[in-house]
Amino acid sequence: MLEFRNVRFRYRKRPVLRGVSFTVPPHSLVALVGKSGAGKSTLFALAERFYDPQAGTILLHGRNTTELSRDHCRAQLALVEQDAPILHGTVRDNLTYAAPDATAHDIDRVVGLVQLTDLIDRLPGGLDSDVGDRGTRLSGGERQRIALARALLTRPSLLLLDEPTAQLDAINEAALTETLDSITAQCSVLVIAHRLTTIKNADRVVLLDAGRVTAQGTPADLLKTSRLYRRLASLQLTPPTPQQSSPL
Repeated sequence: MLEFRNVRFRYRKRPVLRGVSFTVPPHSLVALVGKSGAGKSTLFALAERFYDPQAGTILLHGRNTTELSRDHCRAQLALVEQDAPILHGTVRDNLTYAAPDATAHDIDRVVGLVQLTDLIDRLPGGLDSDVGDRGTRLSGGERQRIALARALLTRPSLLLLDEPTAQLDAINEAALTETLDSITAQCSVLVIAHRLTTIKNADRVVLLDAGRVTAQGTPADLLKTSRLYRRLASLQLTPPTPQQSSPL
């Protein structure tokens, strides 16, 4: 569906990507993992055609993206950022902002897919309930799921998620992780992940370090084969010692 072949990119004279290759197959969940500055955000910028690679090739549905218009490429994608904007207005306004012609069936489908049904049923006005300025009447998890539903209403071939659980608590993170497993029935998902618990069910993890792919595989594979991945996992999954814990 999306493929990077030996992609190289630099900002001015600073190399950022050094021969990156990986594939996002149809209906798969692929995670980009690595320390800050490894090149993850640059890969998103290239996928969205804000830049083109200076060497190598990016293929979208088997076609070189430089041979396609930017509008065509971007029409295949949807992006959900870690702090996705919520508009002043109703739930319906927010869901249909990018898909004004969405039918009631379309809305019901994505609401169910991202587990928003309970929220809609609980709100006094349902879909026509006001969410407040920037979604202040909603929890962080509810705002993130609305942003996901809004993206899915555009029927993208590829959903880009930029650290979707960065600002969520453990309960909402677990709910969103479960949602990601369902989304791949509709489209491919490429996610930048700092919390490794979010991608425990990923079909593939692409581990980046200093602009290079150092390992690829399932999370279980990388725990066995990649020292860097084990170190990242250990830092996140090992509880702090009493000396590390903050006093109450």
